[in-house]
Order: sequence, then C-alpha cells, then structure tokens
Amino acid sequence: MSPISPSVTRRTLLLTAAAAGALGAGQRAVAMAKGDGGEIHPFTFKATDAQLDELRRRIRSTRFPEREIVDDSSQGVQSSTIKKLAKYWAENHDWRKVEARLNALPQFTTRIDGVDVHFIHVKSRHDGALPIIVTHGWPGSTIEQMKIIEPLTNPTAHGGSASDAFDVVIPSIPGYGFSGKPEEKGWDPIRIAQAWIELMNRLGYARYVAQGGDWGDAVTEQMALIAPPQLLGIHVNMPATVPDDIAVALRPGGTKPADLSPDEDHAFNQLDDFYKHGLGYAIEMANRPQTLVGIADSPVGLAAWMIDHDIRSYELIARVFDGKSEGLTRDDILDNVTLYWLTNTAVSSARLYWENKLDFFAVKNVKIPVAVSVFPDEIYAAPKSWTERAYPKLIHFNKLAKGGHFAAWEQTKVFCEELRSAFRSVRG
Repeated sequence: MSPISPSVTRRTLLLTAAAAGALGAGQRAVAMAKGDGGEIHPFTFKATDAQLDELRRRIRSTRFPEREIVDDSSQGVQSSTIKKLAKYWAENHDWRKVEARLNALPQFTTRIDGVDVHFIHVKSRHDGALPIIVTHGWPGSTIEQMKIIEPLTNPTAHGGSASDAFDVVIPSIPGYGFSGKPEEKGWDPIRIAQAWIELMNRLGYARYVAQGGDWGDAVTEQMALIAPPQLLGIHVNMPATVPDDIAVALRPGGTKPADLSPDEDHAFNQLDDFYKHGLGYAIEMANRPQTLVGIADSPVGLAAWMIDHDIRSYELIARVFDGKSEGLTRDDILDNVTLYWLTNTAVSSARLYWENKLDFFAVKNVKIPVAVSVFPDEIYAAPKSWTERAYPKLIHFNKLAKGGHFAAWEQTKVFCEELRSAFRSVRG
C-alpha cells in the first residue's frame, strides 16, 4: 500500500498534464536511445534446486525474538503466527507448484524506457473480448491476480456470458517480481502509467480498460489522467476519494467534522486508525528503503514484513496459519513471499514508496469513466458520497459484503463479477 500521510503534498499532481506530453515522439526517441526497440520476448522462470535448498536452510536457521509481552497483535506480527508460517514454509510449501502454474501462462518481457517489463498476457477465445490491464500493489505481485485470469478470459465457464470476456494483461511493476530493477531515479506511478500505455500500444490494442488496487490504483488513476484515447475507463478497488477538508481533519491536531454521514464517519475512523497505527512500514520504505537489508537477508524477516500490511489483512493471514480458511490459503501467502525472495525484490520494490510524491487518497480529478468496488475490510471503505464527488463520470459503484485489501486474490468470484458489471457500459 502506498499512502504515507494525509498531509503529503499534492504539488506533483499539477505536473500530470505535462507528464502526458512525454508520451509523444520525444519519449519514443528516448526509448530508442535506451535500447527499447519494441520487441516482445517469451518468458519462463525456474528456480534452481540450490536456491530452494538455501531458502529452506535460512528459514530453519532463523533466530526468532522473544514472544511479545501482550496477548494481541498490538506489538506487530505475533510470535506464534510467524513460527507457524516458518514451519509450514520449510516443511510443506512447494514452490514448484506455483512455478508450474506461472509457466503454463503466456508470459513475456519487453523493454520500455530502459527497463525490462515482465507481463502475463492471456487472450480470450471469445470474439470481441475487451482488453484489460491489471496492476498489482505492494506486497503483491502477478501471483496476486492469477486467480482472475480464467474467469475473465473464459466467462461462460464462470457464470458470465461471452460478451463479458476480457483479454487480460498483468504486468509486474518495475522493481517487482520478474520485471527489471530501475537503475535511475524517477520510476513513480506517473512513469509506470506511461510505460503501461506504451505496453498496451505494443500489444496492438486500440481500445482497452485498466484496473488496480493499492499501487495499482495509483498507476491506473495516472493512466486515466493521461487519458490516451484508447483507454475507455478504469476500475479501482482502493479509490482516491478523500475530500480536502477530510484530509485536513485527519492531520495531527485535526478535528473530525460533526456532520458526517454514517458511511463517512466509518471511513474517517478507518483512515484515522490507519494513519495512527498502520503506516510504520510505509514510512520506513518511503524514507530509507535501503536500510531494509534485514528483509533481503532473512526470508522469515521478509515474510513478517509483508504480512503486516494492515490490521485486517494481517488478521485474515494469521488465522489461516491457525488452520482456519478464509479467502487466502497458506500457500497463497507463501507463493507470493517466495517470489519476492527468489527475485530479491524486497528492497527494489520498497523504492516505489521513496519515488512516490502523490498524496495517495487525495482526489485526482479523473475525467474519464470510473468504476469503484468497495470491500468492507479495505484500509478504508470509500463512501458513495465521496466517490461521486471524486469521479464525475462514475459508471459503477458497489459495496460488497466481504473482502479486504487483496480483493482479486481472496474474493476472486465476486471481484470478477464486479469487473464484468463495471465495464459493460463502455464495451460499445
């Protein structure tokens, strides 16, 4: 997740229009100078046995801290949870299974703006499928969206009709997963949005939509601000809808307005709690990402850092290691953490927080059609009143009964139904 504080400056937003101008001939000339010839290459990945043996050795040799001195998670990831995670990871998790699923998908790389971009690209067998580019967040990856590929590309087998079909493109953010790691400054959500527009151009799509949550929301909304004519609309599941007066009230010393509706009051309280108690990881990554050597050196340290994203996600993750089932499985979680470990992207992914200058939840004045799905256990459940003000061309708004921050991953069926409903009006 990307917000740093409710008072982060929004001056970068004033540069968005100028950023859009960089998509013309000038950018293409720079791209060619960086060796971006536009070629697209097939991609597969296979970890070596030595890498997996070393991973298990490091897990088993973890030096754990003493148990927390409270009986809840107020001091962070609880000792019992991380020890159960480590035991399962070392003894039961099988990376080869998820590796096989990944390699069964059409994966590619292409060089854009000097960085190799990895992406999954699955075309529907149905005529007239609508192309969609889906962007993950932190601590996510392309693994986070693998479950949605089959229902979106083959809707007739999953409760939809042929007219609901999508061609699905899922890229890895630079510095994440199998994408290259930027070697120069400037890879913020605006630059990533520009790269995604170029990627869809290279794939030959004359019309498409975009989707994202977490960093994916930031990138997707920047795509909408650039507003290439090919982009018909966007869908977000962690929208930027917080009005200026609410942002001011959320700052230290601020006072909650007295005239909030029940939904607005609930969203305010969620944000207030997150800013006060949930931002530690984001602050460190935004200020000193290179200091996080420990999570690049210790797989269990990395896992603890990643699962402590927000309290509701942590609670969902912790309970599956107690043998309960709710959306995500132990293997889901460890598939994703293992990808970060094998690609050594703990720190390179954190640098996106350092690069970002956007106020994450602030209204961005998106003018193109927007669809919003609100999951109750997200960092905040955007009220319809704020959402309608933030997006003048709101084409879909729905509050779901269940689901949190990793909606595509944990509530796949509902998430796919939302995308089908959201974009029916823009298919033409």
